[in-house]
Amino acid sequence: MSTPEEHAPSDQASSLEYTAGEDCSFDHGTTIGYGTDDGADPPAIGDEATIRRGTIIYGDVTIGDEFTTGHDVLVRESTTIGDDVLLGTKTVVDGHTTIGSHVSIQSAVYIPTETTIGNNVFIGPGAVLTNDQYPIRTDADLEGPTIEDGASVGANATLLPGVTVGENAFIGAGALVTEDIPPNRLAIGTPATCRPLPAPLEGPNTLK
Repeated sequence: MSTPEEHAPSDQASSLEYTAGEDCSFDHGTTIGYGTDDGADPPAIGDEATIRRGTIIYGDVTIGDEFTTGHDVLVRESTTIGDDVLLGTKTVVDGHTTIGSHVSIQSAVYIPTETTIGNNVFIGPGAVLTNDQYPIRTDADLEGPTIEDGASVGANATLLPGVTVGENAFIGAGALVTEDIPPNRLAIGTPATCRPLPAPLEGPNTLK
């Protein structure tokens, strides 16, 4: 990997400071390093990143190689992202989150703080992950979901706080996941119930 270059604000990426590797493409109208003027560390981005117009990346963010965004993506502070990760248009990663490598997160997905996403994971458009069991009404600690390696989450699924989606599990579109899903199982319905994973859906995903 090449030595990252340090960057200051430019016409191409409206930013404070950040480091980026080789062969990166940043559209006009991106903001990289939001919050670094308040003392946050500049974000670090690896080689061959493609970051599209409207995307905002905060300070204290570390991103690997081959990172790609759609338009209007938000990545907040204290987030670590691996290699070969796609964040679709209008997806929000709300900070204090870890995302592995070879991950495809489609458009309009919400990922709250304190979430962990493994390697080789797919999350379909409009999926919502949550981290607060009783919003406003109680003082409980926030706890986002954990999605283990090779799992898939279908479009418009909702994952409640603290649930774990097991390795190679498959969450159907529109499912409401209220409890842990074991590895290599299919979860469908509202609330979601588990059943054996049909042979055509057996994992792992083929994202790498």
